[in-house]
Amino acid sequence: MTAPTFEKTFTARPEHIDELGHVNNAVWVQWIQDMATSHWEAVARPQDREAFFWVVIRHEIDYRGNIDAGQSVTGETWIEGPARGATSTRRVDFRDQAGKVIVSATTTWAMLDRATQRLMRVRAEVLEPFA
Repeated sequence: MTAPTFEKTFTARPEHIDELGHVNNAVWVQWIQDMATSHWEAVARPQDREAFFWVVIRHEIDYRGNIDAGQSVTGETWIEGPARGATSTRRVDFRDQAGKVIVSATTTWAMLDRATQRLMRVRAEVLEPFA
C-alpha cells in the first residue's frame, strides 16, 4: 500500500535560472523543502505542528531533466515507511508538463521539540495523518 501523496506546482521564474539556462540545483533543493513544509502544514495535527518542527539531515537527489523559465513542474511528496527514532524519510518527485519525472529526491528529516530544540523520537501518532 502506498502512502497518500501531497502535490504542489512550481513555475520557474527568471531568478531561478542559472548560467546553463535552466533551474539551478539550489532552487530544486528549496522546492523540496517547500514541499515538505507545505505537506506538514496541510496534514499534521494542530498539536503536533505546535509542539514539533523538522530539520533536514540528508538530501539524495537524482536529476534526470530540467525546465526553463516560465515552465512548471508538479511536485509530489509522501512519507516512506515508518519513522526510525527521531528521523523520517520523505520522497519527492517533480514531473514536467508531459508527466515525466525529471527530478526525484529521498530526504531524511529529524523531528525536534519546539520548546527545547532537542531531538524527539517520532511517535506513530505524529505520522499517522500521513499514512
